Amino acid sequence: MTRVWQWNRPVTVREVLEDLQQERSIAYTTVMTVMDNLHQKGWVRREVDGRAYRYTAVSTRAAYSAALMNEAWSRSDNPAAALVAFFGMMSAEQREALQDAVRMVSPNPAETPGNPAEPTAGAAGDDAPADDATPESGR
Repeated sequence: MTRVWQWNRPVTVREVLEDLQQERSIAYTTVMTVMDNLHQKGWVRREVDGRAYRYTAVSTRAAYSAALMNEAWSRSDNPAAALVAFFGMMSAEQREALQDAVRMVSPNPAETPGNPAEPTAGAAGDDAPADDATPESGR
């Protein structure tokens, strides 16, 4: 999967084989079997290209990693404790990346349509009426 994710394009068994053979000796049939297994498991799609198949990743490496983390976290008998332990294992760079990710998925009240950045009169905990709060006819 690493090669398929790295190249981010449809690949053939021959291409993966030639790349792997730069690092170690491996048989064509081994790579073909692994690619077929990945297809059977739904990790890659394949399309016929002449007498060969071209394989494409079904999801990104990031999505796969996220699914693994979610699966591990959801199986915990104490998810909060699991998260605390996980965060404790993170490096400073990883914690910074986590904070950036949280900011990306957390809505910013100033940017969310229909949610003003400043609290309005009548908001929870606001006892003072707004300066322009006057009853309007018909409401």
